[in-house]
Amino acid sequence: MLCLKQTGNLKHHKAACYGTLVPSDEVTVNYRYGLPVVTLMLPSRKERCQFTVKPMLTRVGTFLQDIQKEDKGIERAEVFTTDGSKIPATALMEVLLMNDFKLVINNTTYSVQVPVKEKWSREHAAEAEDIKSLVHRLFIALHLEDHQLRRERELLQKLDHLREQLVPLEQMKAKIATSADAKTNRLLWTGLALLSTQGGALAWLTWWVYSWDIMEPVTYFITYGSALAFYAYFVLTKQDYVYPDIKDRQFLHYFYRKSRSQHFDVEQYNKLKEALAEVEESLRRLHQPLHLQLPIQEINDKD
Repeated sequence: MLCLKQTGNLKHHKAACYGTLVPSDEVTVNYRYGLPVVTLMLPSRKERCQFTVKPMLTRVGTFLQDIQKEDKGIERAEVFTTDGSKIPATALMEVLLMNDFKLVINNTTYSVQVPVKEKWSREHAAEAEDIKSLVHRLFIALHLEDHQLRRERELLQKLDHLREQLVPLEQMKAKIATSADAKTNRLLWTGLALLSTQGGALAWLTWWVYSWDIMEPVTYFITYGSALAFYAYFVLTKQDYVYPDIKDRQFLHYFYRKSRSQHFDVEQYNKLKEALAEVEESLRRLHQPLHLQLPIQEINDKD
């Protein structure tokens, strides 16, 4: 930024809707080495200052802040279009410099005329796009490490927060799971006891009370009833009658029933576990050699 001492006196002009309207030559925009240079008069210091702008990186709000930092006497700095619409501070200077605009400093309005850039050929336009892409990649490469450190710090903080939330839930879940597992095992042993009792009763009735001719139809209907019960189980649950699946189903039944009585929020627990898994996966990807720009270790083929 270059500041030059003012020579001569300012002239008085008509008042506009933004304040005193000043001719366009008080604020000028010129291109130097491919970058726009905005030259304006600082109201307090009475000096002409030049602000070199990077259109693709600088925002309108940053440009106005630079003007206010240079002259502490500036209390208001805004930018409007020629038809009076205010340009947001988040807009890029590249968008602002496409058309003429009005710069309001305190109560003075400067009408700024943007020079028309020469039309480039297709080759020059393609070359400029390549340069923009190269600058963008260099910017990312230079700031990648800081970004990774910030991202890692955010993920670690989120990881600690999720683990703190999961500690009481994990303790309650362990107690409920232990109780549900004990009930499931008791049910399995009860089923084994009932089947053993049934076999002993059928053997006693066959050899000591009745004969096989009488007990054969009884055992047939018991077998048929068992097959009917298995089929009914499939119709109701849409699952095969497989003992490991039956055990898991019964365990979940006891677990959810116990969770309701203990006011354990299973849905919230599952959401926290999923969020924890996502954070851990993000950290794992962040620590990969390609993301950290570290040399990849060679993997030797094993004989």
